[in-house]
Amino acid sequence: MKHLQPFQVFPAIPAPLSFLDELSRNLWWSWNHDAKELFRRIDPKLWRESGQNPIVFSTLVSSSRLKELTNDEGFLAHQKRVRELYENSVLSKPKLIDYPLEPDGTIAYFSMEFGIHESLPFFAGGLGVLAGDYLKAASDLMLPVTGVSLLYRHGYFKQYLNLEGLQQEEYPEADLYTFPIERALDVEGKELYISITGPNGNIRAQVWKIMIGRVPLFLLDTNLPENSPEIRGITANLYPADQNKRLAQEVLLGIGGMQALASMGIFPSVVHMNEGHSAFSSFERLAQIIARYKIDLKTALEIGPRTSVFTTHTPVVAGHDVFPADLVKPYIIPLKEKLGISENEILSWGQPFWKDAGGQFSMFVLGLRMSQFCNGVSRLHGSVARKMWAHIWPERPVDEIPITHVTNGAHVPSWISYELSLLFDRYLGPGWSQHPWNPSIMNRIDGIYDEELWRIHEMNRSRLIRNCRELMIKQYERRNTPTTIMSDIEAVLDQDALTIVFARRFATYKRSHLLFMDPDRLESILTSTTHPIQIIFAGKAHPKDQEGKDLIKKIIQFAKRPSIRHRLIFLENYDISIARILVQGADVWLNTPRRPFEACGTSGIKAAINGAINVSILDGWWCEGYSEESGWKIGNGEEFFDPDYQDAVESQAVYNVLSEEVIPCFYDRKNGDAPRLWVAKMKASMKMAMQHFCSHVMVSNYNSQFYVPSAKRLIELRSDNLAEAKALTLQRERLRSLWKFIKIDPPVRKTTGPFRVGDTFNVTSEVFLGEITPEEIEVQLYFGKMKSVDSLTTGSYEPMKAQQDLGNGRYVYGCDVSCNFAGRFGFTARATPKGDDWIKNTPELLTWA
Repeated sequence: MKHLQPFQVFPAIPAPLSFLDELSRNLWWSWNHDAKELFRRIDPKLWRESGQNPIVFSTLVSSSRLKELTNDEGFLAHQKRVRELYENSVLSKPKLIDYPLEPDGTIAYFSMEFGIHESLPFFAGGLGVLAGDYLKAASDLMLPVTGVSLLYRHGYFKQYLNLEGLQQEEYPEADLYTFPIERALDVEGKELYISITGPNGNIRAQVWKIMIGRVPLFLLDTNLPENSPEIRGITANLYPADQNKRLAQEVLLGIGGMQALASMGIFPSVVHMNEGHSAFSSFERLAQIIARYKIDLKTALEIGPRTSVFTTHTPVVAGHDVFPADLVKPYIIPLKEKLGISENEILSWGQPFWKDAGGQFSMFVLGLRMSQFCNGVSRLHGSVARKMWAHIWPERPVDEIPITHVTNGAHVPSWISYELSLLFDRYLGPGWSQHPWNPSIMNRIDGIYDEELWRIHEMNRSRLIRNCRELMIKQYERRNTPTTIMSDIEAVLDQDALTIVFARRFATYKRSHLLFMDPDRLESILTSTTHPIQIIFAGKAHPKDQEGKDLIKKIIQFAKRPSIRHRLIFLENYDISIARILVQGADVWLNTPRRPFEACGTSGIKAAINGAINVSILDGWWCEGYSEESGWKIGNGEEFFDPDYQDAVESQAVYNVLSEEVIPCFYDRKNGDAPRLWVAKMKASMKMAMQHFCSHVMVSNYNSQFYVPSAKRLIELRSDNLAEAKALTLQRERLRSLWKFIKIDPPVRKTTGPFRVGDTFNVTSEVFLGEITPEEIEVQLYFGKMKSVDSLTTGSYEPMKAQQDLGNGRYVYGCDVSCNFAGRFGFTARATPKGDDWIKNTPELLTWA
């Protein structure tokens, strides 16, 4: 039917309970245990049936129950307590009074997905959940952040398995009226629409707003009656397989997202692109900078990148989006006039220096070229990214590639169990969850009685087992399983057995198959009568990833063995709600990626927060988090050239760690007491995760390393009628035109040696600068331990000073070198521009002797 006009009827809430409606429309409640308990105590059964969605829940609660609550003094006191906390956390004036933002400025955080809560289907996996935790932490820290994404009517997909273990996908359409959303308004107070040019006409989108505590999240939605079915489908699904639709989504997110902010009177002081999906935002931002400050493109290019942040989460080149340039071109034709250059010049910003690049447009390269601040999401991943993208800076040593790292974190209040939270309230003090990085607070965990902590952990494990049974019953009922088997399903798992969880996306590099390489040995471990263990698997394979689907099928087939059918299960449709249950109740969080392909792996952090012990390959965050006190490692961080040999070696390592260390430690108990050594590891694990890997630390690092410097830089660049920005433009043009004439003679030392520790010697080099002056350039002596005749293991540099003007643009530069360590060293000289990192790291402005 056409021209249907929808409307929604919500329940009439008595005046004394009116705060419940306000609370339900801000996702702040989702990470506040007391707020969740306020809803739950109204009717625990209906709260569970509603999927813990307050808006759905409000339609299920009867008017008589609401009226009854208006006279419940206990409930009203509870509501008053939550309201006061909400007003203090969300509505009070931010403490960042002197934050260096323009009046209409913000930190705009673009992400293709956001995983805030299971009731909002705007995420697929770890990237989205990380982005959701980021917004929550930004709200807690009262940072001026604004989120931008798309509204997906069908989300990612719901996973179902048939009797053989084959993954099936369904895409149910979400009901917008069950979301706490409202229409975004433009500066005139009208409902906001934006329009971008596509290959087949205009793409029109409406803009929605969801509040995540203090932080607004704006979502673009093309599902409008006036749009064609093709355009309406752009925001239907997350990560569609169709390349044209995928490109349209990314253009809409980047260009459309920036247009939406401008229409609301928001001009970002800082733009943070969470992965390459949102890199098109840089195009529209340049156009807005040009229009706002009435400058040319070259000057805008000195401002935009210096105030942009780009985060990569993918340690594999093939994992980054690359589109044919011919597909991209129709979207950027309207930018020609705004930017004042041809579409081919615009396209060149996203084209790598690969010999076989051809007509390819890389979203990663675009994000990299448009951002001074680029980071990976763990220390190891930063190192991997520098090696992977070194070709963008072909003359620069790998350790100087301008890609750093900010290790991901998990939002503690969102993931910690209610019982543990209450325990920490007693031992750590109220408000501990807002300062989990504070060692003086976290060290109080050591003072918790072992028996008390263990009792709560056993309670959480019991809840995990109970939920697993309920989920398994639903799974098998859907498959029309015979009654005889159903009775078996109701008794799966043991509430007292060591419970290992393997839950993550089923991609081949995650190596779920590692446990099954010696199936008989695994079966013997699972079926021990004295030290029983059980394993819970969960995770989705991408709809187009047949290898990932086959891994799931293999697990299902193995789980059918009669001896282990109660000890090994697979939970369908892994999402935030299932993840929360798993991380809160697991004893062991198992992770077996092929190093170094795990960029971070935050699920292990969430489990550690709840006292689970990580048993993992040294990859991602675990390279930084591992210690003997807090968990176990699999292997020693080796990287193999032969993947089959690697799997054979590391599968045996998994069995050995479990059999010889993990299982004996769990069952090492005296007189029925709590396992003392195990509980000690739990405490160490909790402290480690919350102090170093919480999202508050992550967001604080982004703020101090990137946001504050970027925002201050914008103020500097736009001051005095943009004098510095204009000067930088002239400097760059001058250096680019004259740099090719620089010549550096090989440096020579005045003393031949040999040298001993403590000695110094002088090095000089003749340098031809041509028309460039010594004030514009820095000549450096680059030195370090030798790896081979033409390379160093690691290098450092010492500035050389101009000691003599030889005339005609030729100078003698020199410096002293100190011999601080023994070994074989090498040195050379190089020239780089003076200035900030953005001009220093220009690929073509580096010359070696």
